[in-house]
Amino acid sequence: MFPVLLLLFILVPVIEIALFIQVGGVLGLWTTLFLVLLTAIVGASLVRSQGIATLLSVQDRLNKGELPAQQILEGVMLAVAGVLLLTPGFMTDAMGLIVLLPGPRAAIARYLMTKVKIQSMHQNGFGGGFGSQGPFSHRDPFGHDQSGNQQGDVFDGEYERKDDKGKRQNSDDDDQHRLH
Repeated sequence: MFPVLLLLFILVPVIEIALFIQVGGVLGLWTTLFLVLLTAIVGASLVRSQGIATLLSVQDRLNKGELPAQQILEGVMLAVAGVLLLTPGFMTDAMGLIVLLPGPRAAIARYLMTKVKIQSMHQNGFGGGFGSQGPFSHRDPFGHDQSGNQQGDVFDGEYERKDDKGKRQNSDDDDQHRLH
């Protein structure tokens, strides 16, 4: 991993300098500087708006009881896109804009999610009473299936407490009966 990072820290600035020289020769110094500043400003505002949209998507998935792993990864990718767009240079701006667009960002996030290996804590010696189920499985510690398939005799419903005459009791009435 270290050789790859070293190569990136050497190659990226060299490529950026070469692009500055080429674009500056064609467009001129002030136009080139203006483009670099414009991409930084536009990129920062786009990262902000896309970040808010991703945050709302994460919140929506959490409200539905789903794990928003892809949305969280996309949020991290938006932070990377912001750094790339704020870094002066045309190559980093192009990479940042690619990551900033929702379609490519989602495709990259899906690809990265296929490469991530999640091990359960049970396999690493942190069972914590979850039995053979890992904490990232589709079943919670109580044996309920989180993927939508119902297991066993589980009934979901609502109830209302009524007194003997069929009238609904208020919770204040319950508290008074318990106190006396």
